[in-house]
Amino acid sequence: MAHYALLDENNIVTSVITGRDEHDDGIDWEQEYSNYLKVKVKRTSYNTYANKHGLGGIPYRKNYAGKGYSYDELRDAFIPPKPADSYILNEETCLWENPYPMPDDGKEYVWVEQIKRWLEIPQN
Repeated sequence: MAHYALLDENNIVTSVITGRDEHDDGIDWEQEYSNYLKVKVKRTSYNTYANKHGLGGIPYRKNYAGKGYSYDELRDAFIPPKPADSYILNEETCLWENPYPMPDDGKEYVWVEQIKRWLEIPQN
């Protein structure tokens, strides 16, 4: 069983479907689904996150695609939506990272983009 991301004209994932393993029976299922559905289709790996394969296999396209993710042809990678303007893309994982480290003091924090600061969440 394989998963395939359906892309719009801007390479944004509109949905992810379950389908046949690529090259089952000598068929390129990515191309077959693309022809049938009349959209660009790219295979995605359920076990891939941050350019690592959860079962020890070879990571595939950096991240499992989700609705709203973008497909970057140059990186051959699925990239999640950017959470805030200040975040920067980690080229190795193709995940967005906050350039300001969250305090590591055991307290809970929330990022406030407008002031570019981590604010402590009050404990009741």
